[in-house]
Amino acid sequence: MKNSTSEGKYGIQWTAQNQLDDLDFADDLALLSHTHEQMQMKTANVAAASASIGLHIHKGKSKILKCNTENTNPITLDGETLEEVETFKYLGSIVDKQGGSDADVKARIGKARAAFLQLKNIWNSKQLSTNFKYL
Repeated sequence: MKNSTSEGKYGIQWTAQNQLDDLDFADDLALLSHTHEQMQMKTANVAAASASIGLHIHKGKSKILKCNTENTNPITLDGETLEEVETFKYLGSIVDKQGGSDADVKARIGKARAAFLQLKNIWNSKQLSTNFKYL
């Protein structure tokens, strides 16, 4: 991965000494860059490195999320424009254009509320003892 993401030259500043080029886990990859040109270069480099070992990037599943930019130029892969999105989910967390966690927190609260409401009949049941409800 280091060879295809420019060996730490074009990522985002993570710590005083380190750049963060990408987030990768199993078959999920999120490329990070400050400029459109760097992102286009990284996308092409990752595609070329993948192809050299027999892997291919699924263009239909590949998405672009632009944060804090006015640049409207598309990112392309093999001549095809990749879809631009407002949010995407990476390893269960929602990432949005503002770079904040509001959408992720709201989604998690919604899931917790739904789970709690499914248990409402148990919490309100007079047939079950309080000790059982705390298990």
